[in-house]
Amino acid sequence: MARGDGTAFEKQVLEASERLTGIAERTPLQRNPRLSGATGTQVWFKREDLQVGRSYKLRGAYNLISQLDEEARAAGVVCASAGNHAQGFAFACAAHRVAGRVVIPSTTPRQKRERIIALGGEMIDLVVAGDTYDEASAAATRWSEETGATLVPAFDDTRTVAGQATVVAEIVEQLGEAPDTIVVPVGGGGLLAGTATWLQATHPRTRVIGVEPAGARNVAAALHAGSPVMLDEHGFDRFVDGAAVRRAGAVTYPMIRRSGAELVAVDEGLVCTEMLALYQSDGIIAEPAGALAGAAIRPDGPGLDLVPGETVVVVLSGGNNDVSRYAEVIERSLRFQGLKHYFLVEFPQEPGALRRFLDEVLGPDDDVTRFEYVKKDNRESGPALVGVEIGARGDLEPLLERMARSPLQIEALEPGSPAFRFLV
Repeated sequence: MARGDGTAFEKQVLEASERLTGIAERTPLQRNPRLSGATGTQVWFKREDLQVGRSYKLRGAYNLISQLDEEARAAGVVCASAGNHAQGFAFACAAHRVAGRVVIPSTTPRQKRERIIALGGEMIDLVVAGDTYDEASAAATRWSEETGATLVPAFDDTRTVAGQATVVAEIVEQLGEAPDTIVVPVGGGGLLAGTATWLQATHPRTRVIGVEPAGARNVAAALHAGSPVMLDEHGFDRFVDGAAVRRAGAVTYPMIRRSGAELVAVDEGLVCTEMLALYQSDGIIAEPAGALAGAAIRPDGPGLDLVPGETVVVVLSGGNNDVSRYAEVIERSLRFQGLKHYFLVEFPQEPGALRRFLDEVLGPDDDVTRFEYVKKDNRESGPALVGVEIGARGDLEPLLERMARSPLQIEALEPGSPAFRFLV
């Protein structure tokens, strides 16, 4: 889309809104007391986690498939997805009675796989290819080229982007005015591209902030390089699976670059902390991608310099969390907050050694949450992996001082080190 095409894009968004009427849910816009109080602003959640498929992805997939002619529908459609786009795609296939193939990476949680089948039924063929979204995307592209099926991108098509932009158009209608700031999650950049482009044409004073996971900053990398680039596999974190994309879109990247939207990154541990706050304080079940935007405006977040009293809308999208992931969510949150630490402790193989460690090294609010020790030989001592949860961040330094004074040999495992990744 060239500069000056804002009016054309507005028209596309309006037409997408009309197509989605009676199909997509008009999701609630709810004020959030927790984050409003924490930031001194008026924070509103756009609850796209209550959308069909529990994310905004339905909007883009349905808008694209709705525009296919009979010949294209007869040839079928195909998409690649980490799970959320696939659910919107599956719903659209069932609604239009179009045969669709969904290609997902192996990391897609079981809960999302089951929902894809439930929404698409007999119209969907589910295929697993690769370990990342990008590998699944390559497989879907090959299938499209070999069979003539229409590729329905999760973000990299103007029809998809226009459908996703209906989220912000709906927000402005619900508020009665444009917000001062809008914060959206970023995977491939479809929602950010659509939001920023539409607001630039209609309400240019609104500040637009896109939030990427720190371990998957593909749009930031593209802006830095001047074009989309493939993120190195080393250091790429797939935990925020709904936003774990290694390359920004060829369509979305220039739209984002021209829009002047801001980009920030949040640590995956902070995302986990916000997931738990959403669940425990707000009664909202969010997957990691669903908590991405909210994590950015937290006081312990990246610091967005929000103006006291301003209206901030956070797009909360992604409610497909697998309950089996909560153990990892809690673990990552505790580590991010500095409350969970791991050590290798060389224990003498004699009675009372563990008791002395508990009495002389641990503090009154310290808790052993993991202990692994196996006597492998006849040596006089042996190592144990010990996980310790402390009561407050400030308790770490006294704990380390007691460890230094102890006759035991104790080594702290640094997060990210090879030993940490292997053992923990």
